[in-house]
Amino acid sequence: MINGADTAWILTSTALVLFMTLPGLALFYAGLVRSRNILSVLMQCVAIAALMSVVWLVAGYSLAFADGTSWVGSLSKMMLAGVGRGTVFGETGLPETLFFMFQMTFAIITPALIVGAFVERIKFSAVMLFSALWLLVVYAPVTHWVWGGGWLAGMGAKDFAGGIVVHVTAGVAAIVMAVMVGKRTGFPSHVQPPHAPWMVMVGASMLWVGWFGFNAGSALSAGSDAAMAMLVTHVSAATATLVWIVIERVRFGKPSLVGAVTGTIAGLATITPASGYVGPIGGLTCGLAGGVVCYLAVDLIRNRLRIDDSLDVMAVHGVGGAIGTLLTAFLMSDALGGVGYDEGTTAGSQFLVQATGVVVTAAYCAVASIMIVMIVNAVTALRVSADQEREGLDFASHGETGYNL
Repeated sequence: MINGADTAWILTSTALVLFMTLPGLALFYAGLVRSRNILSVLMQCVAIAALMSVVWLVAGYSLAFADGTSWVGSLSKMMLAGVGRGTVFGETGLPETLFFMFQMTFAIITPALIVGAFVERIKFSAVMLFSALWLLVVYAPVTHWVWGGGWLAGMGAKDFAGGIVVHVTAGVAAIVMAVMVGKRTGFPSHVQPPHAPWMVMVGASMLWVGWFGFNAGSALSAGSDAAMAMLVTHVSAATATLVWIVIERVRFGKPSLVGAVTGTIAGLATITPASGYVGPIGGLTCGLAGGVVCYLAVDLIRNRLRIDDSLDVMAVHGVGGAIGTLLTAFLMSDALGGVGYDEGTTAGSQFLVQATGVVVTAAYCAVASIMIVMIVNAVTALRVSADQEREGLDFASHGETGYNL
């Protein structure tokens, strides 16, 4: 039987998660680049949202959630074959068409996150081809492992809303793309600061609000689990925001707006896998850990390793998602206000399962992403010309400019 209250909440959550990409992530990323590349970033986010929707319908959803092997689903639900208007998904009270839509929004934002790694220097055609192949080869199988009854689910891995499925995969793919596409001209000494910090803040605020659908919606019901997931999500985001403000105040004497809201996203990414399993103490801990560790990761990748992951996708999303996934093993303890452990499971044994999920997923994503990039480069060169990069991708790739003053 379809449950009206649960259906209403997941309808709302679906809209909130799509709101995270369009316009939240689009504005967040667009404000971080130079003014001559703002439209290229917006275009990439919009086009990825459209293309992933179609790919998800054609085959992505089936590979992720149809019955198959422990590694990947079958193609039995291509184009939603066999799914009727009143078909209920699994043991939920949701129409399967709604579950399909809710999961589609996750399939949209995950490849869209990767955009932050290669802004201002990549061909639009390369973005589209990479995103489509990556969804089918990386995202859909990993989703099946964790949420579709695959081998990680069988081991008892806990990933409530996408620490492994979304953030680890996006972060690893981002670092692969950043290395293989190459650095922006002038990186790191002559890279200009974000052209519109106010836009970054507006986009981050939309992500913060939309994340309630992301995490609380993953309860797939309108009940206490959704309520607690919303609470800890907010606490983690708030805590990590304050952590970045304090760190920048101590290091530089002045906290920046861009830094503060980057901390917000770090806190949101870190709580994502834990959100359905922990209590308020867990939310606070994830915010503290995510804020500190992600800040250090930004410094390591950008300043020490000199990798041009332009908008810090790996440092914020990849590292945050991994940290949250590992911390879940300890913070889900009922002594800390969490849901407690499955019978026969301890914090130590759960940690080993969580670590296995992170390591195997990262390794698979890295290898698969490298192969996909090689294929894309053979079909259409990854990078625009030096002249086009100097001119800016808004006009070079799309024939428009963001600001006609």
